[in-house]
Amino acid sequence: MATRLIDVARYAGVSTATVSRVLAGYPHVRPELRERVQTAVRELGYRPSRVARSLRGRNAQIIGVIITDIQNPFFTYLVRAVEDAAYERQYAIFLCNSDEDREKEQLYIDLMVSEQVAGVVICPTTEDPQACQPLLDAGISVVTVDRTVQGDQIDAALVDNVCTSFALVEHLIADGHQRIAAIVPDLVTTTGRQRCEGYHKAMEQYGLADSRLLACHGKPSDRNGYDLTRSILSGPNRPTALFTGNNMLTLGALRAIRDAGLTIPDDIAIVAFDDLEWMTLMQPQLTVAAQPTYELGHTAAELLFSRIGDRQRNRQEVILQPEIIIRQSCAHHIEPFRRLVPSKSAAIR
Repeated sequence: MATRLIDVARYAGVSTATVSRVLAGYPHVRPELRERVQTAVRELGYRPSRVARSLRGRNAQIIGVIITDIQNPFFTYLVRAVEDAAYERQYAIFLCNSDEDREKEQLYIDLMVSEQVAGVVICPTTEDPQACQPLLDAGISVVTVDRTVQGDQIDAALVDNVCTSFALVEHLIADGHQRIAAIVPDLVTTTGRQRCEGYHKAMEQYGLADSRLLACHGKPSDRNGYDLTRSILSGPNRPTALFTGNNMLTLGALRAIRDAGLTIPDDIAIVAFDDLEWMTLMQPQLTVAAQPTYELGHTAAELLFSRIGDRQRNRQEVILQPEIIIRQSCAHHIEPFRRLVPSKSAAIR
């Protein structure tokens, strides 16, 4: 296997950005670091990529895209939108998959710095703005998508997670459900926390706070969706309805419901975040919040190119509204809950 730039960085004990600067002949590198990199290059027999050099030699325009899980169809559609927008402007993209692993994400951020990309669209694994700081320090424009981090120069393309989650749970309440459980993505991300917040707001504002069941959270995967749902269904006071905050969690939840011998909506109702093609093929079809996924990716790309063109402009945050699609997975299960107006008038951001 050919030696890679990251191999040189590890051997020398420096970042990939430092290796890139040494190889490019940048003058502002400490002599001891330059010597370590040059020693690593010689001993490993590293040869810079001819393809990368050729692209840079033709003044190629490249942006990076760092997502958490390319196997999630949500990101498949989102990345397609970013690629379409980039292609229109004669940009190429580097696509990286972090697997919700901050260390892996940092490796790819270092790669983006070393390759001197024009900008990066990232679905961050953390809210910590320091994670993206190497990009900003290198003069690389950054836009977060689906999740956000704080930072005056970091734009964001998001959906309204709180209001949408509230509306989904409210629909279950209108159908008469009071024992409503929720499984949402990790609360370390803004997406998971906001979707959990929407659930709690709905339960509290309809006077059902005491009826709340465990709002479980975990890595948004099929496996976690299955395990969390099995735990909820096997506990005392089984819920009559379930809110799932991610399509991969939904997939696992559906398998767990089937394996428990329960039927939808007779035994348990379900509403879900995300709408995928297979959801319309199953019976009954799922009631969902359909995210404008392609538009979300395209918006992120447009924000990035705007930032590349004007690095000094004010931060922009675009929030898109998902569409609630009512289907058959949460038909009236019990006597409709009478108090359909929140107990206190409260705005949901």
